[in-house]
Amino acid sequence: MSSIDKKPWPSLPTDEAAEQFVAEADLTAYDWSRIEPVHHEFDEKSARVTMRMPERQLAAIKAEAARRGMKYQRFMRELLERGLQSLH
Repeated sequence: MSSIDKKPWPSLPTDEAAEQFVAEADLTAYDWSRIEPVHHEFDEKSARVTMRMPERQLAAIKAEAARRGMKYQRFMRELLERGLQSLH
């Protein structure tokens, strides 16, 4: 069965909906070709950072975070992490 024949992934707005889906669905019937890894933050966020940036840059970050369904601070941390990983 090719990815064209596979079902698209449903939108799962809550942890409960995701848990129910995984418990009941045949996951082999879904298209895995566009799945990307998700990273969870487990570290305590005890350090505080203040920085200046152009308003248009912050607006673009907030818009992209909203498009991805995440808080903009979390998205900024993700961008920083990706940048650090690209240095190696």
